[in-house]
Amino acid sequence: MIRTKLMNDFQPRWLIRLIAGIMLTILFSAIVLSKMTPWNLATLSSHPRPVQSYAEALQRIESLRGQEPPGMNPLCQLQLLTHDKQVARAIILIHGYTNCPHQFHTLGQRFYELGYNVLIAPLPHHGLADRMTDAYAQLKAEELAAYADETVDIAQGLGERVVMVGFSAGGVAAAWAAQHRRDLNVAVLIAPAFGFKAIPTPLTATAMNLFLIAPNSYGWWDPARQAEGEPRHAYPRYSRRALAQILRLGFAVQTAAQQEPPATHNILVVTNANDNAVNNGLTTTVVNNWRDHGANLTAYEFATDQGLGHDLIDPAQPDARTDLVYPRLIDLISTQ
Repeated sequence: MIRTKLMNDFQPRWLIRLIAGIMLTILFSAIVLSKMTPWNLATLSSHPRPVQSYAEALQRIESLRGQEPPGMNPLCQLQLLTHDKQVARAIILIHGYTNCPHQFHTLGQRFYELGYNVLIAPLPHHGLADRMTDAYAQLKAEELAAYADETVDIAQGLGERVVMVGFSAGGVAAAWAAQHRRDLNVAVLIAPAFGFKAIPTPLTATAMNLFLIAPNSYGWWDPARQAEGEPRHAYPRYSRRALAQILRLGFAVQTAAQQEPPATHNILVVTNANDNAVNNGLTTTVVNNWRDHGANLTAYEFATDQGLGHDLIDPAQPDARTDLVYPRLIDLISTQ
């Protein structure tokens, strides 16, 4: 009788202590992760190898084409719109995560008609015809940095002045180039993904660190349509681990921007006040840090009442307003 009573008294105390211990461990881990900066930022570095001529640029482009994996969607292969010689301006257009070069095809044609040589290369692991592939989950921040370097290298032979335009994840790659490449004349960041609106700013580092070490998982861009989501040339799912790698490169840019001025001569940052995907506040922080270091920077924001979605670029988006967006972007970029 006494033994039974003692056991009954002990079990609730034991359970309470166990639950309290677990909760304290979770809380402590969350605090530690939130204070941590992304690991392995030191592995991210710029390695310029600029070409010396138009002919060498074409050779490097053919090398890039040769590295494209089998099974590419023809719409998503590397696109070069060239006037068959080096011209006054070359422009690099970097598509967003899970999309492909076709996202920028129409805008690229507009710049080609204005006399630019235009380079639109697929991001690593992007552009496969199999929209349900897992390949793009392998994306690494190092690959994005190398991609930015390679495209700037090539564009040196395509134009006397080089402009790089990146959208969303491509905007982070363009920011990386802006921070490190002195031979980039103009960097244009459109809705850069330094963070995501669904994650509060103070928890961005925590979420990134967790997704980098947790088993990979996927989400649907359009939960209602899932695999049938538009546009048809883009992947309908996103990998949380790959998104964390994009954030990792973004943190590298943010860290560098706090410490030193960007290398690029002119920077244009375009945001969308109605953006439901990326964290504009983190973009503002980078902009302010660059300005504090004396950067020549222009900021432009599409107003909330214009009702634009996150993807300002792709005409295939159901809510596309390229009639509004393209003329403004062309004017902003052309005057840099």
